[in-house]
Amino acid sequence: MTDVPSSILRRAAELAERWLTGLAERPVGASAGLADLRAALSVPLPERGTSPEEVVEELARAAEPGLVASAGPRYFGFVIGGSHPAALGADWLVSAWDQNPGLYAASPAVAVIEETAARWVLELLSLPPTASVGFVTGAHMANFTALAAARHEVLRRAGWEVEEWGLEGAPPLHVLVGAEAHVSIAGALRLLGFGAGRIRTIPADGQGRMRTRPLAEALKGMQGSVIVAAQAGNVNSGAFDPLDEIADLTAERGAWLHVDGAFGLWAAVSEGLRPLVAGSGRADSWATDAHKWLNVPYDCGIVAVAHPAAHRAAMGLDASYLGAREDERRNGQDWVPELSRRARAVPVYAVLRALGREGVADLIERSCRLARRMAGALDGRAGARVVNEVVLNQVLVRFEPPGGDADGFTRAVIARVQADGTCWLGGARWKGMEVMRISIVNWSTTEADVDRSAEAILRCATAG
Repeated sequence: MTDVPSSILRRAAELAERWLTGLAERPVGASAGLADLRAALSVPLPERGTSPEEVVEELARAAEPGLVASAGPRYFGFVIGGSHPAALGADWLVSAWDQNPGLYAASPAVAVIEETAARWVLELLSLPPTASVGFVTGAHMANFTALAAARHEVLRRAGWEVEEWGLEGAPPLHVLVGAEAHVSIAGALRLLGFGAGRIRTIPADGQGRMRTRPLAEALKGMQGSVIVAAQAGNVNSGAFDPLDEIADLTAERGAWLHVDGAFGLWAAVSEGLRPLVAGSGRADSWATDAHKWLNVPYDCGIVAVAHPAAHRAAMGLDASYLGAREDERRNGQDWVPELSRRARAVPVYAVLRALGREGVADLIERSCRLARRMAGALDGRAGARVVNEVVLNQVLVRFEPPGGDADGFTRAVIARVQADGTCWLGGARWKGMEVMRISIVNWSTTEADVDRSAEAILRCATAG
């Protein structure tokens, strides 16, 4: 095919625009159930093709009842951001350009865009300018990539080449994580061949922060190589591990320090919030997720490693057909677990140019102000109690009816809110309690959205 009919692109743009313009007022949750969606979408494989225009038209019509308005201003579930207009427009260009950033030779322009976006991210997050950066699918693969680099380097220091010899027979290697570490850390370690016996959990405080005294005791009693995975922004409470103290302990022990900062690392951009990430720049690797607070479309995680040689050794691949490797030319495949992939850095580049340093800081600070506003609107009303210290953008709410089942009642309120459609949020099990979990990261959320949502939550809490 040499020509793409302009009609299909125009119609796709019209349908996308219709969806986006309706986001602010449509019910946030999906309106169709599983049976309805299967009836509309799970059709027999056609024997003969259909025109692209008809396919796009039917796809939009059939899928829309099952779509969640997660890009809208009142979606507060799972720490999911929307798509900033600049990032969305750039992402459409990415699809049209159809570039592979794995090699400079495959797309020189995208290689330079990726190189520049990486430099900007390091500047914003106050990370070492010499760190290597990769653009992966999300925070899970960012953690995987960083921990693969960690595995390589700590075993190399112990005289073991893990890429050559594997883990069987390797010197002792232990991984220490906080009791409230995100599940993606465990998932990444499992993919890297670390069984549960190699992972030690360090107790956390009431807000989910790793305790440093038990960490110090564990480090003193361990033989062999050590990786410590700390957290910047607990996925439930938003709390930060004491990174400066942890960095002191890991430096003294000669351990590798990794920081999982899927959304919390962006606190570094704000002067007022920056103390939360004090010490993060002393780590050996970092993971974050651009589709959260940076509000770029899926999929885009970012990994940074302070030791580029270890990063490349863990990820890089070579073959004669890939051509000569020249240091001054960025080959994206050196920093991620993929050869072929989407040009994920392009939307990052676009949104950072559109916002600038001040705009990113405003986005972070505004989200945190709105989280405090939400907490203030709910706490103490209709049996609601905010159970976390709202230090960032996360709000945990428990509903406690007089003499009733608080766990069951909290679950019921969450279900009512989801069915109501004014906003969407989820639940979690926190410190042995069922809680409502509210995450505010969307660039388009306003005070009016928060107030409207708080009213709906309280209405659902008093219903029935």
